[in-house]
Amino acid sequence: MSEKKASTSNSRPEKTAMHGAGITGGVYGMAFIGALVYHLQQATTFWEGVLGLVKSVGWPAILTYKVFEFLNQ
Repeated sequence: MSEKKASTSNSRPEKTAMHGAGITGGVYGMAFIGALVYHLQQATTFWEGVLGLVKSVGWPAILTYKVFEFLNQ
């Protein structure tokens, strides 16, 4: 014998828990925007601006790595 579950049309979707970024995502975002503004202000050509964008993506990650490396000494 099989049991059928009653389905309701007014059922709410389950809430999913979001784990992750928290405040660190905000800090990374602010560091990214700060680096982007700095690099774009220093750029004199279009391609230097593109390179500044690429540097701005990686710069906060490198800085975080160096800070952890410094704290581990």
